[in-house]
Amino acid sequence: MNSILAFIVKSFISVPTTVTVWLISFFALNQTFLLSSGYALLGGGIAYFGTSVIMKQAFLRKHGLTRKEYQYIERNLKEARKKLARLNKSLFTVRHIPSLKQRVDLHRVTKKIYRLSKSEPKRFYKAERFFFSHLDSVVELTEKYAFLSSQPKRNSELERSLHETRRVLEELTHTIEKDLHRMLSNDIEDLHFEIDVAKNSNKQAQDTAFIDQNRR
Repeated sequence: MNSILAFIVKSFISVPTTVTVWLISFFALNQTFLLSSGYALLGGGIAYFGTSVIMKQAFLRKHGLTRKEYQYIERNLKEARKKLARLNKSLFTVRHIPSLKQRVDLHRVTKKIYRLSKSEPKRFYKAERFFFSHLDSVVELTEKYAFLSSQPKRNSELERSLHETRRVLEELTHTIEKDLHRMLSNDIEDLHFEIDVAKNSNKQAQDTAFIDQNRR
């Protein structure tokens, strides 16, 4: 759920409600300024939180989730956001230029998985391996790599370790890309179905046009 959009909608409803309640209380009901202000704040608060409840219920119905499921997903996404912050910090403190593209790809795909899970929470279940296993592995490995690569003096053993770490990180990046593809599997299937339908429709139109042309 987009928090900024939600805040705008709730404010758009609660602010006019607050003003309306104040005007009715002060002018129509002849209440004092303080009482009118109190009623207005109470009315605005009810409108704000009432709208919040309605929007959340609509969001849950749209995505086919229970409140408990959404709380579970939100809790894990909150933890994942902290891990992603650590990952990004480590990725871009490394000064190894040849691996820059690999690190950018890793940043891009992890960010995409998180954003998809945030905007469409039910997709979270298709990426549980990423959130509960692959993300932890890549964060720990990247942090260790960033630490070792920052050492001023290196020997052959350290260089071998760094090289091996880059290789494993590349494998992990491919694994995480598969996590993303798994999240998108239904969309890909739907796209293939639409393509097949479009091809069949186009073929039927061509066949009809060919038959009509031969009849003339």
